[in-house]
Amino acid sequence: MFNDDLLTYLEGFLTEERRQRFLDVLQKRTRYLTVAIEDVYQLHNTSAVIRSCDAFGVQEVHVVEDRYEKRLDKNIAMGAEQWVDVTRYQTASECITTLKDKGYQVVATTPHNDSRLLSQFTLDTKTALFFGTEKEGLSEEVMRKADGFLKIPMVGFSESLNISVSAAIIIQKLTEELRASNIKWQLSDIEILDKRLDWTKKSIKDAESIINRYLLK
Repeated sequence: MFNDDLLTYLEGFLTEERRQRFLDVLQKRTRYLTVAIEDVYQLHNTSAVIRSCDAFGVQEVHVVEDRYEKRLDKNIAMGAEQWVDVTRYQTASECITTLKDKGYQVVATTPHNDSRLLSQFTLDTKTALFFGTEKEGLSEEVMRKADGFLKIPMVGFSESLNISVSAAIIIQKLTEELRASNIKWQLSDIEILDKRLDWTKKSIKDAESIINRYLLK
């Protein structure tokens, strides 16, 4: 059961501007759209994708670390990992199963000819966008289990974009369309409360000691 009194107590350590900032950001956060990153080699690419998710309001990121571990560069993410929920998986299969069990359709981003163009893609159900490695792209397993495919239309000689660039373009467009739609994309009331508590704790120095003293009262 959520502890409203604890949240109220801890928010007393924040400035009014900080409290209001959390509320404003959370009003535009969503879990209706989520992002999964599979075995990205370059540290800055994973970190940049997480930063884009934070910037455009995607609350959850799923990172598959089958071949490459610890794909997060905090210098690039610039603190975004504090505000976005990152879940790590050892295999793509585990990640896909988890997402499908939560009701997400899996959409693989790939420049293949049978992919739907971004301009033609519609978010009509909960969607997990999968982005793959810089050279090989997504694994055969993700491609085989995907419910759909998506690509960015390009008119130059390059066949693909850097993963962090592709992710930023796709996430920005889809979140903008989502917020303009009639879909119930927002976080629930309890999810907002949970994130307020989480973010407040992360904003207070030595928060655990403060919480322990409060609970002993």
